[in-house]
Amino acid sequence: MNIHEYQGKEILNSFGVRIQRGIVAHNAKEAVDAAKELTEQTGTGWHVIKAQVHAGGRGKGGGVKLAKNLKEVEEIAGEIIGMNLVTPQTSAEGKKVHQVLVAEDVYYPGDNEPEEYYMSVLLNRATGRNMIMYSTEGGVDIETVAEKTPHLIFTEEIDPATGLLPFQARRIAFNLGQSGTGFKEMVKFVMALYTAFEKSDSSLFEINPVLKTSDDKILAVDSKVSLDDSALFRHKDYAEMRDVREENATEVEAKEVGLNYVELDGNVGCMVNGAGLAMATMDLIKQAGGEPANFLDVGGTADAKRVEEAFRLILKDDKVEAILVNIFGGIVRCDRVAQGIVDAYKNLGDAINVPIIVRLQGTNADIAKELIDSSGLKIHSAVQFQEAADKVQEVLK
Repeated sequence: MNIHEYQGKEILNSFGVRIQRGIVAHNAKEAVDAAKELTEQTGTGWHVIKAQVHAGGRGKGGGVKLAKNLKEVEEIAGEIIGMNLVTPQTSAEGKKVHQVLVAEDVYYPGDNEPEEYYMSVLLNRATGRNMIMYSTEGGVDIETVAEKTPHLIFTEEIDPATGLLPFQARRIAFNLGQSGTGFKEMVKFVMALYTAFEKSDSSLFEINPVLKTSDDKILAVDSKVSLDDSALFRHKDYAEMRDVREENATEVEAKEVGLNYVELDGNVGCMVNGAGLAMATMDLIKQAGGEPANFLDVGGTADAKRVEEAFRLILKDDKVEAILVNIFGGIVRCDRVAQGIVDAYKNLGDAINVPIIVRLQGTNADIAKELIDSSGLKIHSAVQFQEAADKVQEVLK
């Protein structure tokens, strides 16, 4: 589950990670009030207005701007709230901004120039260990750094038996070129950041940039946090941070009816039971010359109502040119699934305007095929994987 920057900072702050302070505002008046409150806390009249959407690259799209006085705070907040923000990580339509974070200006003058770094905590799936990835090149796309200057990216893997050890935090601070007060502050920052990652059951913490201020404070200016959905039962307060406005509407609807659905960019809808079979089915579609339009697992109870809901979800995607139903009848009997497909097809009527290929294997598969073939509906039945692939290829042509 992705959360907003301000929510990620709340989690970081609760574990002792120093952050750029800010207040959320939902309209221009609230933004001005937030700026006044921050001025009382910080003594500065400069503020950063940051769009709160689940996407990176907000600054490039005009979603992050500096306001030098209250008039500019009001004007900029009014411009950003309600806009469709287009960034490199959104669709061409962009995402509507419902709120902004009015944050303190932390790039104040001092004895030293502020310095920006990149830091993230995530799982290294190749080794099965958490790792801290970091770089001296903060404030820019880490993908660009990896492509053009890979030697500037460092990683520190953490042994799950011991957790992050102090010498590892010191090594990170050293590789980032820290010394004196900055070194001590960076060590504290890294230790607190990793604690926050572990204790919050997160799958990703990305801070870009981590800032060393002109007076050697180390703090998180931004935060991209992704929480593990499977662990939310341990964090009821985090679960309440979900903003369904930022999520795919069809995926939200699927969750509400108990279906596992992920929208993709292809042209062939998939309806399967079981994640492994879903992956194999998507491979099958690609081999047939198509592209999977979704991942949809109907689970072990593929009855008429569930199948009908699944069809409705798939057909919401205008890019879908065909639907492949690939069900293995182990716990659930194939003939019941077939009857469910027939009933769902009849209930939906004209809503089904694309070819449907059905492959059912397992218990009573022969009876299921007979039900499909004798239904009189425009459904193509298949028995073998290759046969299903050939039919997909045929209907796409």
